[in-house]
Amino acid sequence: MKIKKLVAPVLSLTLLIPAGMAAAAPVHAASMKPTVNTPAADLRAGLDQLLSEHFALAVVAMTKAYEGSKDAAAAYKALDQNAIDMGPAIESLYGKAGADEFERIFRAHNQATDEFAKAVKMNNADAKKAAQAKVQSFVDEFSSFLATATAGNLPKEAAAQALRLHEDQVQMVFDEYVAGDYKDAYSKYREGYKTMFVISKALSTAIAKQMPDKFNNTTPDTKAADLRSSLNALVSEHVALSVLQMQKQLDGSKDSDALISTEAMNTADWKAAISSLYGAAGADGFEKLWVTNHINAQSDYVNAVKMNDANAEAAVKSRIESFTKDFGAFLGTATNGNLPAAAATEALMKHEGQIQAAFDQYAAGNYDGAYATDREGFKFVFGVGQALGNAIVTQYPDKFMDAPVVTPTPTPTPTPAPEMTTVWMKLNSKQLKVNSSTTQMDTTPVMWNGMTYIPLRFLSEGIGATVSYDKATKGIWVMAGSDKLGFWAGKDTFSLNGVNKKVSSKVVIDKNGRTLVPLRFIAETLNWNVMFNSSDGSITLTSTM
Repeated sequence: MKIKKLVAPVLSLTLLIPAGMAAAAPVHAASMKPTVNTPAADLRAGLDQLLSEHFALAVVAMTKAYEGSKDAAAAYKALDQNAIDMGPAIESLYGKAGADEFERIFRAHNQATDEFAKAVKMNNADAKKAAQAKVQSFVDEFSSFLATATAGNLPKEAAAQALRLHEDQVQMVFDEYVAGDYKDAYSKYREGYKTMFVISKALSTAIAKQMPDKFNNTTPDTKAADLRSSLNALVSEHVALSVLQMQKQLDGSKDSDALISTEAMNTADWKAAISSLYGAAGADGFEKLWVTNHINAQSDYVNAVKMNDANAEAAVKSRIESFTKDFGAFLGTATNGNLPAAAATEALMKHEGQIQAAFDQYAAGNYDGAYATDREGFKFVFGVGQALGNAIVTQYPDKFMDAPVVTPTPTPTPTPAPEMTTVWMKLNSKQLKVNSSTTQMDTTPVMWNGMTYIPLRFLSEGIGATVSYDKATKGIWVMAGSDKLGFWAGKDTFSLNGVNKKVSSKVVIDKNGRTLVPLRFIAETLNWNVMFNSSDGSITLTSTM
């Protein structure tokens, strides 16, 4: 089969990035060969995997909770584990405190979506409203976290907009599912799934810009990295849809047919990509292999298991094995051996085995095992974008060259990764958390005259500042870094480095003799990001030092 020239934009942009959202690709030295294998591209791929899996599991967990399915608890457990699994990546970038804060915010967000699904099931309007408020708090709090963590390379406004879009898309999928419009639900599912790859591109770009040395001065938004991400978007969506469709078909669920139609849309996108590489004849050959002994075979396998027909199961497995060999040979020939047929076949066989194993566990009622195997299979296919993308870029290097860049002189000193400090308090609670350390205060934050007040001494000492009291003037002085702040009870002025300024509300002394200051005022004065969660009264302040 004669291979036509690659039309790079079809694979690297059209299949993934909505119009107007693709950022201009950074450039490399003209002498460098393009590659999908860079530290920054690896960062993007890792975020692609975790964020897209989060979306897929969030939809599954919510719909299963709404249906009261036997595997609902296992689905939520998998969603929660996805959040936990993000921790090591966050810790490697922003330390243990940053990872702990991320996990707290993200896991609470997962819980809020679960609460919303159950509230809808119970038709409890108050519970729905409370859950939606928690989701909005997540958007506000997590966007602040990302902006602070990336030292502003990902602005809070941009992060909040992306997070709100993600939450709205999950909500739309769930709403359409509850309404019984499964076709529209899964159409919106595809849109929301693609959004996660846009978010990971933006986030990985901000991180790589913030820490150039950590990523060998590579960038995650090259043409080659775009190709890798696009291929992984297609293959991982295929896995997510296939696993879910097989479950639904076994259970006789009403949305099974809609999932089959959605799988066909994914196949059509694959076919378009193949056509850009091999022309119409190659695309038709791909479709025949992909549908007959892959997509259809998986559906036939479900029927065989459902009927407990061992002979039918064996026949389907034989068809699937033929597919792995035929498609592996197809890829080997297409890439001129840059992706060896034997390696492609081996990977395809492992993929098929994981899909079958996850389904077999589900059919046997081993739901925890099914979701664990499903997650292994989902993670595994993210090697496809790396292996196949590398083969294509090696085959057509000129198509993936980025424009040369002029290196500035002198080269600026890279900004080191900031250390994140997180302070947590709660209204009417004496507990104070600073990063991973927890202490008890002898007073509590309070709400007074519609404003939140926090104990000045405990906040100051918690973040490493020193506090002193001047008996003569009855002033409280705080040394925070190079700044010296002075406060006086009952007064609406304070001193900042010797200059008197207005306070939005008066400083007060509580019944325990502790000085309380307005939360927003002190946070803004010390350049901290502040998040107040109205649903539980928790107060979170974050800063990078």
